[in-house]
Amino acid sequence: MTSSLLLGLIGDGISASRTPRMHENEGAAHSIPTIYRTIDIAEPRLAGVGLEELLSAAIRLGFDGLNITHPFKQQVIDLLDAVDPVAARIGSVNTVVIDAAGKTTGHNTDVTGFAAGFRAGLDGAAAEAVVQIGAGGAGRAVGFALAELGVGELIIADTDVDRAAGLAADIGTVTDSQVRARAIGLDELEAAAASANGIVNATPMGMKAYPGTPVDTSVFDADTWVADVVYFPLETQLLAEARAKGCRTLDGSGMAVNQAIDAFELFSGQKADPQRMRDTFLSFGT
Repeated sequence: MTSSLLLGLIGDGISASRTPRMHENEGAAHSIPTIYRTIDIAEPRLAGVGLEELLSAAIRLGFDGLNITHPFKQQVIDLLDAVDPVAARIGSVNTVVIDAAGKTTGHNTDVTGFAAGFRAGLDGAAAEAVVQIGAGGAGRAVGFALAELGVGELIIADTDVDRAAGLAADIGTVTDSQVRARAIGLDELEAAAASANGIVNATPMGMKAYPGTPVDTSVFDADTWVADVVYFPLETQLLAEARAKGCRTLDGSGMAVNQAIDAFELFSGQKADPQRMRDTFLSFGT
């Protein structure tokens, strides 16, 4: 059994992340002293420090693992010694396990995290046509999760149409689902959203550092469901406006908690208690 854990989260604008307390509390419940630190490139002390340097420092300092978030989930892959086949297929890593010899192995717990959150919060939602906004690191995981959830048509919009098209092609070629995935430009987003069953925001838009909504919510009607991967704040502007129109909504807590449950097991070898992890997450308020 792991005697102690030193963990970290690398990303941009993550100073208010709930992940450290989730892991530290869960470690304590398993009698595993756990220290979890945020490594936020938005802090002045890290100005100009690159991902490779941060990863090397974590290894040198004896970290047991790292979570990786925006904007590094794809960049980190080329810096790792090994990548789990699922994460390699998706092309995105959000969890890095570091062994005693300093060898790094990348995993992705976002896919299972989003899928579990969706099943719990939007069970029975119509999914003949879904618009996903964002095809970056989180977007890749969400896209594969939606395919596994049985979406009929997945329409992917991104500021980089080629990136969206690449994700659509990957979903079509490396999954066993029958989903029809295609990319659109942002100029087509409102029209697609107006006729879709559901909308998923897989961008940082809505975080305190990135205020606003990724789509004009005036095109939603009460039958549209809306999901967001952002969890700080839980009530993003997108979700607030959607709820005001009578839409079913899904906040980012399900994905955040469920990905942490899977990550904790990778870091510690111990099963996390889902209710305890969620209670810790919710202790922050909304």
